[in-house]
Amino acid sequence: MNAIELKDFLDEKVELYNNPDFIESDPVQIPHLFSSKEDIEIAGFLAATIAWGNRKMIIKNAYKMIDLMGNAPYDFVMSHSGNDIEKFENFVHRTFNGQDFSTFIKGLQHIYSNHGGMEKAFENNNSGNIQQNISNFKKLFFEVEHQSRTQKHISDPLNNSAAKRLNMYLRWMVRNDNKGVDLGIWKTISPALLSCPLDIHSGNVARKLGLLTRKQNDGKALAELDKKLREFDPNDPVKYDFALFGLGVFEGF
Repeated sequence: MNAIELKDFLDEKVELYNNPDFIESDPVQIPHLFSSKEDIEIAGFLAATIAWGNRKMIIKNAYKMIDLMGNAPYDFVMSHSGNDIEKFENFVHRTFNGQDFSTFIKGLQHIYSNHGGMEKAFENNNSGNIQQNISNFKKLFFEVEHQSRTQKHISDPLNNSAAKRLNMYLRWMVRNDNKGVDLGIWKTISPALLSCPLDIHSGNVARKLGLLTRKQNDGKALAELDKKLREFDPNDPVKYDFALFGLGVFEGF
């Protein structure tokens, strides 16, 4: 395929997968449970944090997290007590455990109390480079007391991480195309700045389509893929995540 044919092919796949039917098998359903901005932000952030491994297990455990917060994420984050957090002791999703969950609640409370909320924290020192913003957010988030092991659950793109889960979270929060999947509640970050949530599925498809030559799914690969996707749509490059992910997961491309 030449560049025009490839763009047309990907645009077709975006239309196929970027619709409400996508939600029922994806962790994006978790923030869709809520209507208030803060609840959506927190539910989405926690769901994205554990979004690796088996998708059914991700969704099951994300629902469990919401249940442990009394189905009121923002209220829980801002007004929880030590006794409330004791309920997290037995929570586990792969390497993310109850101690990590407790630290994340404290980190979220800190972000809302001292840094103007999640949107403001990701916008912090807005450099026009979303990967720099993610790195800045991580520093703010871990200003609270924490175990060093918990830091691994928020990737730092400046350490050459593709930061797949945080880029997916930002897609959910920022993109607003009225298709019903991404929530588009953040207005201060441009969709043009977003990066593709690069994982094994989207990476393999991108390589087969000639969009990516680097073998590792790391920060350098993400930069390479982003550059290609911006040639197709500089204003909304991350919409192609629907095409790459859909081709990989649903079509076994």
